[in-house]
Amino acid sequence: MLTHLTLGTLLGLAAGFAPGPLLFLVLRESLHHGSPAGVRTALAPLISDPPIILLSFFLVAEIARYDFLLGIISLAGAALVGHLGWDSLKTAGVQVDLNQPASSSLRKGVLINILSPHPYLFWFTVGAPIILQALDEGPLATALFLGGFYFFLVGSKIFLAVLVGRSRDFLGSRAYLAIMRLLGVLLLLFAGRLLLDAGGFFL
Repeated sequence: MLTHLTLGTLLGLAAGFAPGPLLFLVLRESLHHGSPAGVRTALAPLISDPPIILLSFFLVAEIARYDFLLGIISLAGAALVGHLGWDSLKTAGVQVDLNQPASSSLRKGVLINILSPHPYLFWFTVGAPIILQALDEGPLATALFLGGFYFFLVGSKIFLAVLVGRSRDFLGSRAYLAIMRLLGVLLLLFAGRLLLDAGGFFL
């Protein structure tokens, strides 16, 4: 069970700190309207993700009987996590375009998350297979994975929103870059594990 909590924590931190459309909106809200606006926008995944999780879970559960297809999904998941890890290692800081109009609406954050392909790719290739494995251990393991993931996904974005609301220099600081480098290494290790799991489905 601790394994699933650890996975949720790692993936949540990686998704929370990684540059992307939702993070840019969170940061822009914080810079334009202060930290509370950024914090509200950071809550968007709690609203937008449940339908995506359910859709991905039922699709993966339907094909769980076919080892070959599960192997393909695992390979795709390994590629996605490896890509995220490599991007984290290459991160040189975050630049936010303040010339774009800011939105103070949580609805805009939810819409951005729903229209982005990243949540769908993540939950179909990585998240849903982990949930299927966690269910074999019981509902507590599943709750720990999801709880760890969303606590650190939303929490890290809130953390950045508060920091940026006070000083935008953090996004180019050594501390932020060190966090991204560490997450990159851990994600690459996890991608290696997914690659090994994928190989098992083809044997």
